[in-house]
Amino acid sequence: MPPTWLIVVAWCALAIAVASAGIILADIFFRGYRQPMRVMEAGWPITALYFGPLAVWVYWRYARRTSPRWLDEQGLRSPPDHPKWVTTAIGVSHCGAGCTLALGILFQYWALAPMRGLNFRDGIRSAAKADVLSLTAFEIGLFGWMAIMVFVLFPSSPLHPTTPVYWFLMQIGMILGFATSWPANVWLIRKGIKEVM
Repeated sequence: MPPTWLIVVAWCALAIAVASAGIILADIFFRGYRQPMRVMEAGWPITALYFGPLAVWVYWRYARRTSPRWLDEQGLRSPPDHPKWVTTAIGVSHCGAGCTLALGILFQYWALAPMRGLNFRDGIRSAAKADVLSLTAFEIGLFGWMAIMVFVLFPSSPLHPTTPVYWFLMQIGMILGFATSWPANVWLIRKGIKEVM
């Protein structure tokens, strides 16, 4: 049984993450700041489910500024340029969202095919090239952390998906997956295999 303090921390972290995802969802769908890359309308709230307020800040500071509504309000035709770390972070969050939904290659397809004007076959091929390395790197961090959860932290009484501590530790695993996927995404973007998001 996890200690009480960990259960309290887990509930707080989960509540903050759900509220963060709700803020982004409300801004996109109720306030009308739709994303030009529709797949990221799922990607941003999913990222908030493990990064919480940090995801809200990056969304608000950078992704929201790509919305046609925001551009109209500012009288701009194209969004401001993002620093390289932001384009990489957005690419990794896209990867994390695809991993979370177990739709990795399809999630990448929905990003690449419309941007490149590809048919289904070429789109799936490009998505696989972009996603296999990225998702594998993400899974190394996530599954490595899950192994630590099972074999080191809770070897005698494994956590179950019905407990808040399990999902809190999965948030940590997703953050670690984000970190291990970063170098792969930098390389994929630099080589033009993965699009700048």
